Amino acid sequence: MASTFMGLETARRGMTAQQGALYTTGNNIANANTLGYTRQRVDLQQSESFPSVGTNAPKMPGQMGTGVVAGAVVRVRETFLDTQYRSEASKLGYWENRSAALSNLETILNEPSDSGLSAAMDSFWKSLQDMAVDPQNAGARAVVRQRGIAVAETFNYLHQTVSAEKADAKNELSVAEKEINTLLSQIDQVNKQIGSIEPNGYLPNDLYDKRDGLLDELSKFANIKVSYEAPGGNALAQAEGKAIVTLVDDKGNALGTLVDKDGAKQVKVNSNADDTAVQSISIGDTVVDINNFNSTGKLKSVVESYGYVDQNGELAGTFNDMLKELDNLAYTFATEFNKVHEEGLSPNEIKDGDKAISFFADSESADGSITDRNGFASRMTISQDIRNSLDNITNADPSNPTLGDATYVSKLAEIINNKYDYGNNSEQSNFRNYFEGVIGSMAVSAQEANKMAANSATLQQTVDNRRMSVSSVSLDEEMTNMIQFQQAYNASARMITVMDELLDKIINGMGVVGR
Repeated sequence: MASTFMGLETARRGMTAQQGALYTTGNNIANANTLGYTRQRVDLQQSESFPSVGTNAPKMPGQMGTGVVAGAVVRVRETFLDTQYRSEASKLGYWENRSAALSNLETILNEPSDSGLSAAMDSFWKSLQDMAVDPQNAGARAVVRQRGIAVAETFNYLHQTVSAEKADAKNELSVAEKEINTLLSQIDQVNKQIGSIEPNGYLPNDLYDKRDGLLDELSKFANIKVSYEAPGGNALAQAEGKAIVTLVDDKGNALGTLVDKDGAKQVKVNSNADDTAVQSISIGDTVVDINNFNSTGKLKSVVESYGYVDQNGELAGTFNDMLKELDNLAYTFATEFNKVHEEGLSPNEIKDGDKAISFFADSESADGSITDRNGFASRMTISQDIRNSLDNITNADPSNPTLGDATYVSKLAEIINNKYDYGNNSEQSNFRNYFEGVIGSMAVSAQEANKMAANSATLQQTVDNRRMSVSSVSLDEEMTNMIQFQQAYNASARMITVMDELLDKIINGMGVVGR
C-alpha cells in the first residue's frame, strides 16, 4: 500500500516544480531585451513511480505516479540555425568589406567626371590640337605645358590616394588580427569556466549564451566549424562541453584549429620581405600559404584589398592591381609621348642644334629618364627642360625643320588615340579604351560586390529571424506560461488542502463512536 502521506508529497513536488518554472519565466521576462539572451525553460519530468521494482515491493495491481520533478533549466536553441547563421555571417563579412574597398576606389577615380584622369587627358589632347592650329603661338604652348603638368599631377594624386587606401587596409588588417585573437582568447576563457561548472551537474546557460555570441562575432572574420568535447564528471546529458573551433575553407577542409581543450591559438598575418603584401597566415604553429587561404570572411577580404603575393610571386589584390594599372597608363603614355617628342624639333633645338628633349620625366631619376614602370604614376612629372622654356616644346618635323609644323604637332596629339601595349601584356589598345576597360572592370566588380553584400545581408537576416523565432523571448508566450504555471501551482496547493482534510477526517473523525 502507498503511504498515507503520499498525496502530500506528490502535491509538494508539484508546487516546487511549478515554482521553479515560474522563476524561470520571470527570468525570461526580465531578459526580454537582453542582447544574446536565449530563452530558458524548466525540463519537467515525472518522478519515479511507486512502487519501484524489487523483491520487497508491495503487491499492487499497478504503479502509481508520485508527481513531478524539475530535471534541469535548459536553453531553447537550434544548433543547425546557429551553423547557418555563422555561414552567412562569414559571407556577409567578406562582401561588405569588398564592397567598401571598391566603393572607395570608385570615389578616388571619380569617373566619369570633369575632374578625373579622363578629363585631364582630354584637356591635354585639346591643348595639343589648339597648338596645331598655330604652333608658334607662345600662349598655346604654355597651355600645353600646364595641361601636361595637370596630367602628371593627376596621376600623382591618384597613385598617392590609392596608396593611402592601401595603408588604411593594412591598418584594418592589423585591427582584424587583434580582434580575432581577442575573440579566441575570450572563447577559451569561457570554455574554461564552463568546464569547471558542468562536471558538478549544472548547466551554465548564461556562459553558453556568451560563448555563442563570441562565436557569432568570430564567424564574420572567417569560415569556422564548431564542435564540442563531451564533459566529464557528473555532467548532465544536456551539457554542451567545451567548444572546439576549427578554421575551415569553403569546402569544409580544416586549415587549422583556433580553439581546443588546451587553449586558443594565435592567428598572425605574415607579410613578405618588403612588407607590401601578405604572404601567409599562421594559426599557432600551422602556416597557411595565402593562396591556399580560401576561407570566406572579412579577413580574406581585407587581405585581398591590401594585397598578397600570388602563386607567381607577383603582387596582387584590389589596391595593388589599381596601382599597377595606373603605372601602366602613366609609363606607357609618357614613354610613347617622349619618343615622338624627342624625334621632333623644338625652336631651341633648331637654334642650338641640341636633340632629344623629353616632355615627361621621372621625378626621382637623376637625369629625369624614365626607366622603371613600378610606381611611376607617383613620380610622373614634366621635364626640367620643358619647365625652363616653352621653346623646348617640339613643333617641327626633323625632315623639314621649319618652325610651326602643324603636322608634327598633330602627331603628338594623336598619341592618345594610337594603340600601344598599355598593359604590358602584348595587347594593343589606345589610352581611352584601356582606361575605360580598367574603370569598367572595377565598376562591374563593385556592382557584383554590392549585389552579393545585399544578398548575403538578406540571407543572414532570414536565418537570424528563424533563429530568433526559436530562441528569443516572446512576452505573449511567457505571460501564457506564467498563467499556466500559476494555475498549476494553485492546483497543487489546493491538493494539499484536500489531503489535509482527508487526514483530519482520518485522525480526528474516525474511531470516536461510543465515546
